Amino acid sequence: MKRHILHIIFCVVAFLAFSMTVGAVTKDMADTEYKKANYQQAIKDYEELLKYGVSPELYYNLGNSYYRINNITRALINYERASILDPGNKDIRFNLQFVRNKTIDKYADDNEMFFVTWYKTIVNIASVDGWAKISVISVIFALLLLLVYLFCENVNLRKVGFFGSLAFIGCFIFSLLFAYQQKYYFENRCGAIAISPVVNVKKTPSVGNTDEFIIHEGTKVYITDRGMKGWIGVRLSDGREGWILKDQIEEI
Repeated sequence: MKRHILHIIFCVVAFLAFSMTVGAVTKDMADTEYKKANYQQAIKDYEELLKYGVSPELYYNLGNSYYRINNITRALINYERASILDPGNKDIRFNLQFVRNKTIDKYADDNEMFFVTWYKTIVNIASVDGWAKISVISVIFALLLLLVYLFCENVNLRKVGFFGSLAFIGCFIFSLLFAYQQKYYFENRCGAIAISPVVNVKKTPSVGNTDEFIIHEGTKVYITDRGMKGWIGVRLSDGREGWILKDQIEEI
């Protein structure tokens, strides 16, 4: 009797495991659909994969799939999300800028001091994970060079060990700082993309209020206020501000 019960349990577990394996979508499957030009299926597969965890590669590939079916807005949204997760990726940045150039509205960014631009450029060289890896490598080299300084009898090698350890400690500190900055940018991101063909931006959160200005689908805005039900306070990159209906944008 016990053997019969164990056999039934084994069969049930094996069947469930087989069902999960058959039904599961993998990145390779999604990539294959993309290569076959089955872009709609690739989109479904990538979006299914994103339910179980985000990654810049998935968002990037999803953006490519949407671009292939000429859905510029969805492509833009996914490239933006990929860029947040991996800001130093040249392919992502190129595609993002390429798709931005296809939107109707073109707004100049706010002017900022040159050193602020330089700092942001350095911070965006790597992602949070990238800076974390650099910090770990730096502290390992710092410890190794410190051991050289402490236990080596050769004066020149001791100098190399001392100054080298200081340099890697500095690299460790800066990489931690940049990783924190990336994490802060990610957790406090406020970007959104207009998803309606035409969006009327109001001076106050009221449908009957006069339009302050108009933006079009694909325009990026920055959320400034979520306090009004059904409305979102936004700011454009050129500094103009107003209110739009919540369902007219999608947050990045």
